[in-house]
Amino acid sequence: MSNAAGQTIEVEIVYALPHEQSVQRLRVPIGATIAQAIERAGIARRYPELSAGCATVGIFGRRMELAAVLREFDRIEIYRPLIADPKQSRRTRAQRAAKALR
Repeated sequence: MSNAAGQTIEVEIVYALPHEQSVQRLRVPIGATIAQAIERAGIARRYPELSAGCATVGIFGRRMELAAVLREFDRIEIYRPLIADPKQSRRTRAQRAAKALR
């Protein structure tokens, strides 16, 4: 992750839990990857459920690979697994609403 010229870029890493949100800004060398920035930020030490390499991540809401190279002011978002299928949840709500109208 070292850069011959020593130049860095600023990025932000976000991880949200139901009752807590972690937002951390840091500087990383030009050419750093998402995985390297997450490691440098120490997120896995604070949140052990995010074991190395298994996190789903994105930049500004767009899913990305951990090996993606970062750009200045990227906002890295670490996503938690879904606890329910959104499509199935909508179907269940629609069925309940339909029954309530009968």
